[in-house]
Amino acid sequence: MTDLQPAIHRFRLEIPMTPACHATRPHRRRTAVPLACATFLLLGSGIASAQDAAALDAPAEEPSLQDPPPAPSGKLLLTGGVTQVEGAAGGGLTPWAVIGGNGTRDQIGGSAYYTRVDVGDYALDSYGALVGIRDRVELSVARQDFDTRAVGAALGLGQGYVIRQDIIGLKVKLAGDAVLEQDRWMPQLAIGLQHKRNNRGALLSAIGAKDDSGTDVYLSATKLYLDQSLLLNTTVRFTKANQFGILGFGGDRNSSYKPQFEGSAAFLLNRHVAVGAEFRSKPDNLGIAREDNVWDAFVAWAPNKHVSLTVAYVDLGNIVIRDHQRGWYASLQVGF
Repeated sequence: MTDLQPAIHRFRLEIPMTPACHATRPHRRRTAVPLACATFLLLGSGIASAQDAAALDAPAEEPSLQDPPPAPSGKLLLTGGVTQVEGAAGGGLTPWAVIGGNGTRDQIGGSAYYTRVDVGDYALDSYGALVGIRDRVELSVARQDFDTRAVGAALGLGQGYVIRQDIIGLKVKLAGDAVLEQDRWMPQLAIGLQHKRNNRGALLSAIGAKDDSGTDVYLSATKLYLDQSLLLNTTVRFTKANQFGILGFGGDRNSSYKPQFEGSAAFLLNRHVAVGAEFRSKPDNLGIAREDNVWDAFVAWAPNKHVSLTVAYVDLGNIVIRDHQRGWYASLQVGF
C-alpha cells in the first residue's frame, strides 16, 4: 500500500474531481474521498482490461447452423458446349477449346452422351463419356456404330453391315478463359488428340485405306462474347482419317497428315437456348469415292446444367457410292 500511495496521489492531482467525489464533508477529511475515488477508478480500469483480455482469448464464434450455405459453383449453361460425335466437348461436328463437364478450376466434372445421325442411306450411333479435371484436362471415350443399311447389300457386305470405331480422347487447356476473361481479346486455347481404332481392317484394306487406326491432333481457339451473346470457335486438325475414320486412315491418293479447318458459331438466344452452325473440312484420300466437307445448323436446349438436347440439320456430302447425304442429328447429354 505504501508503494501505491505516491501513484494514487499523482493520479488524484491529474484527474478532475467529479461531483460525487466532492461530498459535503469537513475539510480535514477531503483527502480520503479523492483517494477512494481514485482507487475505484484504478480497480475499474483493471477489471475492464481483464475483460478485454478475456475477450481476445475467447475462441471465435462458431458459424450458425442457420447460416446460408455457400452458393453452388459451376459453369454457365451451354458455355461448356455439348459433345461432338467423337466424344470431345464442343459442337456436334468439331471440338472446342472448353473443358467438358460442369466442374470449375477446383472441381471435377463429367458428362455422358448419346447421338444419332440419320442421313437416309446411312445411320450413325455415337455414345460415350468424358471427365473434366479442374477445368484444365479432359479425358473422353466414345464408340461409333456406322450402319450401311442397303448400301452394304449393294456392295456385297450384307444388309445393315455395321462398321465400329472406338475413340480415346485427351484435351488440355493451354491458356485463356473463354468465359471469364471478357476484358481480353485472347481466346481460350486447347490442344487435343483423338486416337481411333476401326474393327474392319480387312474391308478397309480392300477399299484402299492404309491403316485401320490413326490419331488426330487438333488445336482449338474458343471465345465467348457475353455482351453479344456470341460464341466463336476455330479448330485446326491434323488428320488422315477417311470419313472421320470410319473408312480407315490414309489411302491411295494420300497417306500423310494434312491440316483441316473446322469452325463453329453459336448465338445464345437466352440462358437456355443456343442456335448456330458448324463447318468441317476433310481430306480426300481414297480413290474409290470422293469425300466432301460437312456442315450443320443446330439448336441446343439446356433446361438445367445437368441435361442438354441438341437437334441439327446436317449435310455429309458424298459417302462411298451415295451423294447428297443429308439428314438429321440429335444428341442427348447428361452432366455433373
